[in-house]
Amino acid sequence: MPKKMGRPLSANPKDTMIRFRADKSTVDKLDECAKALGTSRSDVIRKGIDKVAEGIKGK
Repeated sequence: MPKKMGRPLSANPKDTMIRFRADKSTVDKLDECAKALGTSRSDVIRKGIDKVAEGIKGK
């Protein structure tokens, strides 16, 4: 049987999609952060969630 082609499977797949509503100001800030970090909107949001979670654990 031939070896499977395509991208390798991720150890941590991102298979859940979450949508939220944001005003223009928030989207502008998100885009500004993504551009400054050279990353995607999703990565900025993930980093923000991690930061909030760390703050909660620190209390």
